Amino acid sequence: MANRIEHDELGSIEVPEEVYYGPQTQRARANFPISGLHLPHRFIRSLALVKKASAGVNHELERLASKLTDPIMKAAQEIIDGSLMDQFVVDVFQSGSGTSTNMNMNEVIAGRANELLNGLRGGKSPVHPNDHVNLGQSSNDVIPSALHIAALTGITDGLVPAFEKLARALHEKAAEFAAIRKVGRTHLQDAVPMTLGQEFGGYAAQVDACIMRLNALGGSLAGLTLGGTAVGTGVNTHPHFASAVIKLIARETGLPFRKAADHFAAQGAQDTAVETSGTLKTCAVALAKIANDIRWLGSGPRCGLGEISLPTLQPGSSIMPGKVNPVIPEAVMQVAAQVIGNDTAITLGGQGGTFELNTMLPLIIHNLLQSIDLLSTAASVLAGKCVTGISANPDRCEALVDKSLSLAAFLVPYIGHDRAAAVARRAHETGKNIRDIVLEEDILPAETFDELVKGDP
Repeated sequence: MANRIEHDELGSIEVPEEVYYGPQTQRARANFPISGLHLPHRFIRSLALVKKASAGVNHELERLASKLTDPIMKAAQEIIDGSLMDQFVVDVFQSGSGTSTNMNMNEVIAGRANELLNGLRGGKSPVHPNDHVNLGQSSNDVIPSALHIAALTGITDGLVPAFEKLARALHEKAAEFAAIRKVGRTHLQDAVPMTLGQEFGGYAAQVDACIMRLNALGGSLAGLTLGGTAVGTGVNTHPHFASAVIKLIARETGLPFRKAADHFAAQGAQDTAVETSGTLKTCAVALAKIANDIRWLGSGPRCGLGEISLPTLQPGSSIMPGKVNPVIPEAVMQVAAQVIGNDTAITLGGQGGTFELNTMLPLIIHNLLQSIDLLSTAASVLAGKCVTGISANPDRCEALVDKSLSLAAFLVPYIGHDRAAAVARRAHETGKNIRDIVLEEDILPAETFDELVKGDP
């Protein structure tokens, strides 16, 4: 593999001839051979969007010549469109400010821009990664801004639509199952009857609440730190630079991005990322509850609850023929566990704000965007491959209601709590139904009891 010699403030270094990046990226590759994980493509595209908008504004402010502006913007657009992703090689676990990733981006854009200008990727070429691509910026304001852009676009374009899809599926099942009576359960014990529709309506309401919480995050994530540069004072940037760049980003994404209310808070802390992760965790917990309930309700097919049947997707055992497992709910529960773990990492990362900079940004970026993507796909898969294919087993539901000792609760207004408890005990001891005991002891006429247990106790 041929190499070229590149130079930076630390001296000379060999860089592979075919890559677009330069010496700082090469040093980062050598310094951080830690996980093999790279920051997600959504973040890389968001960072490229910042660079494209910055070049355009710097040109308007007469700080960047047209000869350099056009190739920089073209190179950035190629990255936004998904090209050159193999050039972003810095490990997630790197400089806590994300400086290495920022320089990776600056060098790739410069390398590609120079190739567009004169066919050369490195050396003393017209476009400089710091002087031109990074003009008016610092890693300390660019990286948090790109995180907010990536997170809000991911939530708006992916996560909220996925949860809306799941909510629709659950609401449809709630309507479909509205008339099917079943046993309620508390403490994993039989409780008073309800309907399967009410149960699924509760799940739908959980998802509706998640959508509301996710939409509310837009107010916080819309604030961008651009213009603060190194510590929040805006050194080395034009006073109109940040507002103009953010306006372009808002136009490009269709989202209401604006300047952060206070640069020192936005750069020294990552409270918004922690808040966002907390909401994602809440949504993960909701999905876990729904998925777990669904797999229990469908347990069996003969020796479990069996109140619903889940879609048959794949064989469930390498040794037991005919066994089919609730694979989608199980996958969703694992996603929820991962998101909850990510939230712990992000919480600890949020504590990494020391004075004017948080130095755990790459960790926060990796985990937050992974959580958004995992929840998006999990909610979509749960809706499309599980919920929409669920069918009720009404005969099984009704049979369990008839057997339930909790029907004694309907007797309390007529015979008091203690006597109703005695009825339940006798039914349990004899293996009879509550109805049988009621008729044997002439507590209520059969018609009265039957009418009574059709409604709420």
